[in-house]
Amino acid sequence: MDPWTTTYGAGLLAAAVLLPFAGMLLGLLLGGRHVQRVAFVVIPVGLALAAGIAWHWLQGGGRALVYLLGGWAPPLGIALRADGPAVAMLLAVSVVVCGIGVYARADFGTPRGVKESRAAFGYWLLLLAVWGALNLVLVSGDLFTLYVALELLTFAGVPLVCLSGSGETLRAALRYLLFALCGSVLYLLGVVLVYGGYGTVDIALLAASVRPEPIASTALALMTVGLLAKTALFPLHVWLPPAHAGAPAAASALLSGLIIKGSWFLAVRLWFDAMPTVVTPSAAQLLGALGAAAILFGNAVALRQQRLKLLVAYSTVAQIGYLFLMFPLAFDAAAGRMAGGLALAGGLMQAIAHATAKSAMFMAAGSIYAALGHDRIADLAGLARALPISVFAFALGGVSLVGLPPAGGFLAKWWQLSAAVATGQWWFALVLLAGGLLTAAYLFIVLSRALQTPTAPLALRAPVARDRELATLALALVSVLLGLVALADLQPLFAARPAAAGA
Repeated sequence: MDPWTTTYGAGLLAAAVLLPFAGMLLGLLLGGRHVQRVAFVVIPVGLALAAGIAWHWLQGGGRALVYLLGGWAPPLGIALRADGPAVAMLLAVSVVVCGIGVYARADFGTPRGVKESRAAFGYWLLLLAVWGALNLVLVSGDLFTLYVALELLTFAGVPLVCLSGSGETLRAALRYLLFALCGSVLYLLGVVLVYGGYGTVDIALLAASVRPEPIASTALALMTVGLLAKTALFPLHVWLPPAHAGAPAAASALLSGLIIKGSWFLAVRLWFDAMPTVVTPSAAQLLGALGAAAILFGNAVALRQQRLKLLVAYSTVAQIGYLFLMFPLAFDAAAGRMAGGLALAGGLMQAIAHATAKSAMFMAAGSIYAALGHDRIADLAGLARALPISVFAFALGGVSLVGLPPAGGFLAKWWQLSAAVATGQWWFALVLLAGGLLTAAYLFIVLSRALQTPTAPLALRAPVARDRELATLALALVSVLLGLVALADLQPLFAARPAAAGA
């Protein structure tokens, strides 16, 4: 089959990208009172599109879906592609957006007779913009389109941090913007070098022509550092916890669960698909060392937090580290290039399990804050009796982060441990085990406080809407049930590699 022809059903890729942006523009035209209604029409349709893409991918026997914009093939045209990892991430993003959308109704809804607010109007538009930008990141087939998608994601994510408009959140948003823009400059410099050296930025064409030489190594280094700044990998994480501190829970769930996954997935495309032969063992080990440091540092700082939301924020710093352990584990020393297999499968499963679990934990923390008027861990005694569903959802999300069976986090860590043993990199296996123990420690602290009997009856400042709690519980259950993927033998969905042009 000609690799530069549009495959059957690939038009859904363009629809998945355009639909959220079309909804955003329609909501902008209709005004704040109607933008939520537009979002709740777009969200189920977008979920159906993601499911349709997955169905066509399965019907095609796992062959990547390809859609040529305007019918022009690369390098003159732009191709959208969806292989196994992209399909899995498209489904995960759609499910998380659905859960967050239901949860956000209580915070950003505009009932009849209530004056529309700037925050509610902005949130639904930004939610759709984040979704569209993420879909574009997942299906883009060339490095420059990925740059455009990443910038759209950044400029949709930054305003989410400062929806309250306070000085503290504005400073956090500006810090986030500074790191993101510096990362964008480095990434774009790398793209310029690639185009100057090889005359193309299409990933499939680049993979066939790139060679281990100084220009390729320099471009890879620049782009990787830029993406690490956007992903908040240690020690470039300093913008992430302040961004969470004052942001609404529905915004934090988007930022931690989805937005940082965009730049990480781009790094996966860069290392595994565009320049797999340029990667050196020392570069892969360096990335793994940063991931290990993030795991140990983030978990250690999370143990010292007094506020629940900051604990979950520093937990995100640690969980990002797991996403980068797969890079040295996936390096094939014999072939001198990046490979797929268990390491890549584990990294992708980790990304999906983290997206669902961490979104649920931030949403649970937001419900707890709304009910109590605070999120001080020391004052959570009696919470399990007052908000049992929220506490249970928080615990289920923690189970996935720790890596207990049958959660998706367990399957991800099991695959990564297996890859570490198979490649003889036992030090990363120790980091995985230590990270799980530290995560269990701060999860125990929170749950033990919540299960304690209070000295005085716990007074709730406001009741928590049942749909908020059910949306939180649903995402937490998804994070646990992801472990059943092992029973369905769907590992190829996470480990499939796209076919190179002309293969």
